[in-house]
Parts: sequence; C-alpha cells; structure tokens
Amino acid sequence: MVPGMGAVATTFMAGVEAVRRGIAEPIGSLTQMGTVRLGKRTEGRSPKIKDFVPLANLKDIVFTGWDIFEDDAYESAMHAGVLEKDLLKKIKPFLKSIKPRKAVFDHEYVKKLDGTHVKKGKNKRDLAEQLRADIRDFHKKSKVDRLVMIWCGSTEIFLKQGAVHESVAAFERGLLKNDDNIAPSMIYAYAALMEGIPFANGAPNLTVDLPVMLELSKKNYAPIAGKDFKTGQTLIKTILAPGFKARMLGLNGWFSTNILGNRDGEVLEDPGSFKTKEESKLSVLEHILQPELYPQLYKDFYHKVRINYYPPRGDNKEGWDNIDIFGWLGYPMQIKVDFLCRDSILAAPIVLDLVLFLDLAKRSTELRGLGIQEWLSFYLKSPMTVPGLYPEHDLFIQLMKLKNTLRHLRGEELITHLGLEYYD
Repeated sequence: MVPGMGAVATTFMAGVEAVRRGIAEPIGSLTQMGTVRLGKRTEGRSPKIKDFVPLANLKDIVFTGWDIFEDDAYESAMHAGVLEKDLLKKIKPFLKSIKPRKAVFDHEYVKKLDGTHVKKGKNKRDLAEQLRADIRDFHKKSKVDRLVMIWCGSTEIFLKQGAVHESVAAFERGLLKNDDNIAPSMIYAYAALMEGIPFANGAPNLTVDLPVMLELSKKNYAPIAGKDFKTGQTLIKTILAPGFKARMLGLNGWFSTNILGNRDGEVLEDPGSFKTKEESKLSVLEHILQPELYPQLYKDFYHKVRINYYPPRGDNKEGWDNIDIFGWLGYPMQIKVDFLCRDSILAAPIVLDLVLFLDLAKRSTELRGLGIQEWLSFYLKSPMTVPGLYPEHDLFIQLMKLKNTLRHLRGEELITHLGLEYYD
C-alpha cells in the first residue's frame, strides 16, 4: 500500500511486474540479488538472502495506493517519464489495473502541489477512519494475507515534535481538533499502525519519528522504519565519508548542489519542504565523522546542501559535490563528484526491500515488538533510533548490522571479521 503514486511508486510497481515476467532484472535489490556469508570464509556458504530468510515471493505482491491525481499507475508512469515507453506498454494492462484511492491531502503541508482526488471529512480523525476503511477494503478484496504501507509521497513542510505527538490519547484529541501539527503523512501512519500494519517513511517528514507512533508500533506489533530513502548524493556521502574517517583524512568543507526536474524537485522549491529535506541531508556527515571525537580532523567543517528545480532534467537528477579534504601534515586536497543519477531508479529497489523486510519483521517474534527496526538503516538517510541513541550512518556498518540481524534470526553465528582463527 503506497501513499503517493508518483515516479518512485510507479517505477517500483512497474519494475516488480517486469521482473515477474522475466523481462528485466531486479538490479539494486539486496533481497533479490544479495547474498549473506555464513560461517567461516573457508566454508564457502553464501546463499542468496531470499533463499536464507522466508521473504515473500515477488509473485505474491499485490498493489494499491492513494494519490491526489486520478491517473492510474500506467498514466502516472508515462507522465513521470522514468521508464521507457516500450517497457511500460508491455505491462500496460497490469499498471492500468492499479487505480489510486482518494488521498488525504492538505495544500498547507505541500505548498507546490494541489489536486482534486482528495478525501473530505469533518476532521482529521474522520480522514484517518476513511483510510482505515480503505485498508480493510483492500485487504478483503485482494485476499492477501499480510499488508505493508510505505510512504512514497512528497516532502511536507518542516514540523517539530510537540505535545500532540506525545501519546496516542493526545494524538487522537489532536485529530478531532484538526491540530496543525498533525500532517497528512502522520494520518496515514496512524491508520496503518492502528490496523497493525508495518509502516516505512520514504520522505524526510516527521511522520513516525514520534512517541505516539512508537507506542502504537509496539502495542500493535507493527514495525516501523524511516526516514527518507537513501538515494543519490546522500548515498555517495555515506560511501565516501566512512573512507575518509577510516584513513584519518581531515575535512574542511563539503559543498553539495543538485538539479532535478521531477515532482520532488518542484515540491522542494518551497522553503518549508526544503527545510525538511535539508535537515535530513545535513545530519549524515556529523554522525559519520564524529567531530567531537576527532576535533583536529572534523571540527567546524563547512557543509552546505542546495537543491534546484530544473524541469528539463526530469527524474534524472544531477548532484555535484566539491569536497575539500586534508592529509599528512595538513596538506590540502580536493575531490569532485558529478553523479548523474536516476532518482526513482535508485529508490525503487529500496522500496521493494523495505516492504519485504518489514513483512519479515512483522512475522518475527523477536522483531515485531521492538517498534523501530534500526537494522533497516541501510536504506535511509535519517535512520530512526530509540530516544538518546545516535543513529549509525556508515553504509558499511549498516550493511553489517542488517546481515547480522538476518543471521541472528536464523540461528547462525554472527560475523565480526576478526579472522584470527584462520591463523591458529
């Protein structure tokens, strides 16, 4: 179930169908192509992840979604322009069958968008109940066994945690009073968690980073993960920055700018929505480099992020990075990165993996009652943690955490990479 049937969602849906038909490969999906080493290196045991843990099969996935526009998945995918028309035509009947439900939407939270395919209700509690009715309707009509919801909608304006988010009781009072601090994405999360359905947040919105959502997640055994899909420029940062830190190379500054022309770029033209995205992107380097531990290397480094809407580029985002580092005896060096990426192509396999892993977590007696699934940080720019625990942003540590979680679930020995036993 996908709130927001735009470029990311339709690329995900079309991609899954193309893979199911054998006309494409699931490139970028760890669940479909990745392996997990078991035991010692000398044992040669490295099964595919999908064969090691009981993940849902791609052929069993059924889709629904919500959007402020009435376009079905085929029309939306054609409009997004991410995938080639020839590919979309091969799976046109499938995509045409996925029609969006009316969305919960408020222009005040995404000022650059407006649509007419929108639910109406006497208050936000009424809208939440309408979403819960949609969920039950889809569950019944699709005849699926389990459900997962993943937010692929737009970036909302910047909001801070407040009193209305402190408990379920406070939140429900806020729904009745149409509290301004309750954004549409929070209403979706509330509806899903009330139904006991796992929820992942693919945008930098506050959404589930709230005490009320953690309370519901634990109470109803509905795992949560967020936030903001790790694609493009931030992916590169979480690859490069750990390397600088590992080699004790200093950083004077990191200037990042992007151009993109999709709906996401248009939304981020609004200062309120950009503030939400900026907060998500800026936190990465601080947590990886830990300037409080390495002041000679990383104290007061300059970090700037810009995003510019440029319609001709469409979904093909371009990210430039200028990185000023210094090495032995303080001598300066520079690194330039020009990443011509495809935002939705990078995001789609993340959506697939999060859906499959959250479904696995829901079925795991060890994971489903934890609430936050920190082991899924690998996929997210601003990983959720319990209050007071700093997030781990290093991509390679995140991957180790994810694979060790899978090993733990299957009763296999955890991999530490110590390796001394090979030399006894």
